[in-house]
Amino acid sequence: MKRRRVVVLDYGSGNIHSAAKALERAGADVEVTSDRKAALEADGLFVPGVGAFKAVMDQLRAVRGDELIDRRLAGGRPVLGVCVGMQVFFERGVERGVDTEGLGEWPGVVTELPAEVLPHMGWNTVQPDEGSALFAGLEEERFYFVHSFAAQHWHLDVIPPFPQPKLTWAEHGGRFLAAVENGPLSATQFHPEKSSEAGIRLLANWLGTLA
Repeated sequence: MKRRRVVVLDYGSGNIHSAAKALERAGADVEVTSDRKAALEADGLFVPGVGAFKAVMDQLRAVRGDELIDRRLAGGRPVLGVCVGMQVFFERGVERGVDTEGLGEWPGVVTELPAEVLPHMGWNTVQPDEGSALFAGLEEERFYFVHSFAAQHWHLDVIPPFPQPKLTWAEHGGRFLAAVENGPLSATQFHPEKSSEAGIRLLANWLGTLA
């Protein structure tokens, strides 16, 4: 299979070098950059994110990453968000009283998990939707999570002929979205780059969806 060109968006958040190495292991040619032209023209854009929702949104907007992502998605160009890089695709994030506007690609609010022990840190199973491309052959695998906040509900109604999004759930104190596949936009709450061979295989599955 032809190696796909993937840009890991370098905007000051996330363990970008681990992500780049994992994508290379999965079969991609990877560039870590905030260069607008490179990010728009790549076969896939990987959006990392670590820390607070507001900090990530501030950093994204500082390099006009919000505009770049919106332009890619408007053209049907694939994007994969990870951890807080997934959370920011929702309308809002509320963390310790701070209510921050997200990218608004999906309706809903990211809030704290109702768990006695936070953060949710370590390996956990997931429940993928039938027909998931990301989790093909990985339905019984475990993935590595490090987070205290997540989207805990899904509100987007898709009208045929558009395909229904594939939703993957996990549990820690309650049910939350572990991954979403919605047209050109995919995202995972867990870290594929920290999820050993299962994570590499998931990234390879994503690469296989890139046109």
